[in-house]
Amino acid sequence: MSSGVRLAAFYIAVFAAPGAAMPFLPSFLASRGLDETAIGLVLAVQQMVRLGAGPVGGRLADALAARGRAVALYAFLSAAGVAMFLPQGGLPGLLLAAALYGALAAPIVPLADSIAFREASAGRMDFGRVRSLGSVSFMLFTGIGAVLLQNFGPDSVVLLMIFGQAATGLAALGLPSGRLPPARAGFRGAGAMLSGPFLLLLLSAGLVQGSHALLYAFSTLHWTAAGHSTTTVGLLWAVSVVAEIFLLARARALTGRFSPVQLASLAALAATLRWLGLAFTTELWALVLLQVLHAASFACMMLASLALVARLAPPELAGTAQAVHAAFGPGLGLFVLTLASGPLYAAVGGLGFLVMAVASAAAFPALALLARRLRS
Repeated sequence: MSSGVRLAAFYIAVFAAPGAAMPFLPSFLASRGLDETAIGLVLAVQQMVRLGAGPVGGRLADALAARGRAVALYAFLSAAGVAMFLPQGGLPGLLLAAALYGALAAPIVPLADSIAFREASAGRMDFGRVRSLGSVSFMLFTGIGAVLLQNFGPDSVVLLMIFGQAATGLAALGLPSGRLPPARAGFRGAGAMLSGPFLLLLLSAGLVQGSHALLYAFSTLHWTAAGHSTTTVGLLWAVSVVAEIFLLARARALTGRFSPVQLASLAALAATLRWLGLAFTTELWALVLLQVLHAASFACMMLASLALVARLAPPELAGTAQAVHAAFGPGLGLFVLTLASGPLYAAVGGLGFLVMAVASAAAFPALALLARRLRS
């Protein structure tokens, strides 16, 4: 079986749980009696533990030169972490479940992305097309999650997440092993990649991807409060993912035509326009158009980041570099802005998207400096 097929199977599995969790986990938390601030706290804790767990998990996998087996282990353990959401443990129990799930799931996608990008660079697969199957899976499981939530209640969303993590573990057993030597330099070796350009990448990616925090945490509650059904909200999420799939299917052409910094700048612009629109409207036609911008606000930033990490980090530390980027770029940005999203949404509702617009626009100076540093 080719590496492209094995990675395609993995990406289909790995995005099942996020497809259910991202739109509907806040609804599950609300069903357990949590208010907006507490929901934001639970989601922020999940992001916070990723900051340390992702790089540590990636570094261990690189040190053992066993990224695929490490991904499988993390996925199976994270399924057990998700199951901790189900007992009636109140806010402390939900915080513990979020911490376990966040910590164990954190290294999974960065490690897989490092494997996939290596295979693509060797000409054995088209990264954009294979990765787009993960987006298809996300959309499919968002739809399944919407149906389950509406017909069987919020606990069904957690059960779907458990299924997704277990399936990810099984699919990870077939990931390409590669022939990279172990990274023997210990954790000190990972510090060598933290150059000025890498830090600027972390800052810009954190601002752009982190600005999605309010959307991820409260868009479902915001749109249903505006009168849209759960099914309609699921379809709105599907619109964003279809746009992302369309873009990723053309990733090779995009990355050949635009530099990584140009793609990142396009993502920052799209995110800023998206949040400005969401701050002032909940009209369905406008929401559909704004969700299409996800192709640029998310996917362009992801492609830019993958290319820049591969350029700035040595191959034997590819897993570590992707995990550090995921943790201290998008991860740190999402943590800070998710933590702020609960009180922000409770105070001003949808106008909180204006703060997200400011965050994404703040990436432009960092990207301009990054472009200058790369040229020099």
